[in-house]
Amino acid sequence: MKSLKEYNIQFVGLKLGKHHFDYQIDKKFFEHFEYDDFNDVNVKVDLFLEKKTTLLELQFKVTGNANVNCDTSNEPYDQEIEGEFNLVVKFGDEYNDENEDILIVPHGEYEINVAHYIYELIILSMPVKRIHPGIEDGTLQSEILERLEELSPKGSEEKEQTEEIDPRWNTLKKLLTDK
Repeated sequence: MKSLKEYNIQFVGLKLGKHHFDYQIDKKFFEHFEYDDFNDVNVKVDLFLEKKTTLLELQFKVTGNANVNCDTSNEPYDQEIEGEFNLVVKFGDEYNDENEDILIVPHGEYEINVAHYIYELIILSMPVKRIHPGIEDGTLQSEILERLEELSPKGSEEKEQTEEIDPRWNTLKKLLTDK
């Protein structure tokens, strides 16, 4: 993965207090990570950085949409993306990112790259199963959906109703109604 220099934040030159950075993410951003599940991406990232004397607090907020293919019908649709993530950057003897909420950087560092955190936040903000809204409300007409409907098991409800009920159960049901 090539380094994404525009996502480097040089915190040494910043004054104590709050700072705002914003980024517009598109499909080219995900090409750096070799991630190709999105057909198209339009996501806005707001990064709020609060510089304190001994640490940095970063708050990421993402909003936008990604054009993805439905897991059921393979039809493309726009999936809304919203997410938040907080990160604390502390200073220590060596680099350590084992904890997902805390990043420890060596004392001599003067910048951090936030591209990977943005990438992870967008990916994790996507639903696990991507369902086209037309499937949920029944308005999507697709050959794949028609074929799935043809191949779905039918008659299981009818079969249960037409099966002969054991007469012993009928006797037990009478006990419930004879109160």
